Amino acid sequence: MAHAVTGAHIHSAATRIADHIRRTPVQTSRAIDALTGRQLVFKCENFQRGGSFKVRGALNAVAQLTEEQRAKGVLTHSSGNFAQGLAIAARTLGVRATIVMPRNAPAVKRAAVRGYGAHIVLCEPSLDSRLDTVHTLAAQTGGTVISPSNHPAVIAGQGTCALELLEDAPDIGAVVVPLGGGGLLSGVAVAIQHMAPHITVIGAEPMGADDAWHSRQAGKRIGHPPAGPSTICDGLRTELGTHTWPIVRDCVDHVVRVDDIHTRTALRWLFERMKLVVEPSAAIALAAATLSDAPIDRNTRVGVILSGGNVDLDALPGLLAPRAPA
Repeated sequence: MAHAVTGAHIHSAATRIADHIRRTPVQTSRAIDALTGRQLVFKCENFQRGGSFKVRGALNAVAQLTEEQRAKGVLTHSSGNFAQGLAIAARTLGVRATIVMPRNAPAVKRAAVRGYGAHIVLCEPSLDSRLDTVHTLAAQTGGTVISPSNHPAVIAGQGTCALELLEDAPDIGAVVVPLGGGGLLSGVAVAIQHMAPHITVIGAEPMGADDAWHSRQAGKRIGHPPAGPSTICDGLRTELGTHTWPIVRDCVDHVVRVDDIHTRTALRWLFERMKLVVEPSAAIALAAATLSDAPIDRNTRVGVILSGGNVDLDALPGLLAPRAPA
């Protein structure tokens, strides 16, 4: 079945954004390998501009706007990381950005968005409120709305991190990717299918925000229940969209649900053993690879995409699992 993004789109995106992003490092940890009995390779997007992978897709989308569209500005809704990514992309390419953020977005992310020069409009913490607010503003300004994940150019840009991972760690047999709106997972899955289809692609989804898991079980896209998602992974509280759902359905081998307790443990490992500042929405990938029932052979070298490092340091003590007894 045809999808909105192809391998060719991802290669074009890599060329288009190369001068404006960092090639993030790939790291390993003997300590975590010994602790988990796995062979792990970490793609550290927490070192990317803006602290997450999101700037890749934002740059790819903004770079393809017409001059008329650029003159009217861009808008998005985001709990934080795409907000920063789009703010950076807009500033880099000389475009005005307006970001709709939920009132409960971490303070560190709101401060960073303002620091990158974007205008913030706060809304209620629900997807409906975010969408209503951003589309009302777009109607008033004529600006272009760029979805944080459900946009072909954004998906293609996010997939560029997989191209780098395959170049730096060509011997991996599986890759685990955090899963919220599905932009990163979709881009990675398309890139892997195009470049190395033998590699198993696994999405790591919070147990309290498991719309993708339910959608795959039902064979159709299902949103969150009325009560909304409940997870410490604030960046993964969004839902699959019309572009990301078909790719997650067709190109992802497994979606694994992860309890927050395991994400807290993985977060502590990354801080203590690798000295990496990451957010829960990134640590979930390590939790899925090592603490869940993900179907990965013990002899397989596993790529783990650490999607971002924009953790609220004031909230950090409450996010970490207790230290295991010596």
